[in-house]
Amino acid sequence: MFQSFEDLEVWKRSCQLAVRVYELIGTSRDFSLKDQMQRSAVSIASNIAEGSERSKKEFARFLKIASGSAAELRTQTYIASKVGIIGLEEMREVINECKEISKMLYGLGKSLNTDN
Repeated sequence: MFQSFEDLEVWKRSCQLAVRVYELIGTSRDFSLKDQMQRSAVSIASNIAEGSERSKKEFARFLKIASGSAAELRTQTYIASKVGIIGLEEMREVINECKEISKMLYGLGKSLNTDN
């Protein structure tokens, strides 16, 4: 399995994604959307970390929450692109990474062998 959440590739990629989101929207003056995107991005890695310190059943639940945050970030990224905060290529980059992270979260959740 793993010793610590820091060992998980999905956690590492989630942290990298959060940093990338900060880089992409750091100068945006749309403080509301910027705040929501930053919170969603940070929430993915944070929920992985928090859940890993709990029971397997709770960890599985936190992985689902992290996946929800990835979906939330995808939605916000589409909106950010449509209003001109980020470009089309940056949008695709974030969307694709969110989808990959969601797949990884699903696989990790399945590997926990919980009933939920």
